[in-house]
Amino acid sequence: MRFHTRKWVKPEDLNPNGTLFGGKLLAWIDEELALYTIIQFENSKVVTKYMSEINFKSSAKQGDIIEIGIDVVRFGTTSITLECEVRNMMTRETIITIDKTIMVNLGEDGKPKAHGKTEIEFVKDRL
Repeated sequence: MRFHTRKWVKPEDLNPNGTLFGGKLLAWIDEELALYTIIQFENSKVVTKYMSEINFKSSAKQGDIIEIGIDVVRFGTTSITLECEVRNMMTRETIITIDKTIMVNLGEDGKPKAHGKTEIEFVKDRL
């Protein structure tokens, strides 16, 4: 799993229990998956189609630094299937796992469009 983004848990990210609000974490994950997909497809028009079971394994508290990891499960004709893990950067304890998220590439008309990708591409290799 490649860990791409780090987030610092701040007071505005907490729920009434003093731990990271799950909705905030899911928003960070969805944004990271979208950015990853945009870079892979070289297209800014992508949407989240499906997210499998979300498994909260532990919590994070104010001051923790978390990191979001992504792996590609498969490439479809118009989509990419990703798995995700978020962990505490300092303790390496897993906070959440999502086994399957499907992101779809869209054309100008807003409908699914073939992307022509079959494997992970790194920006450095495109330059």
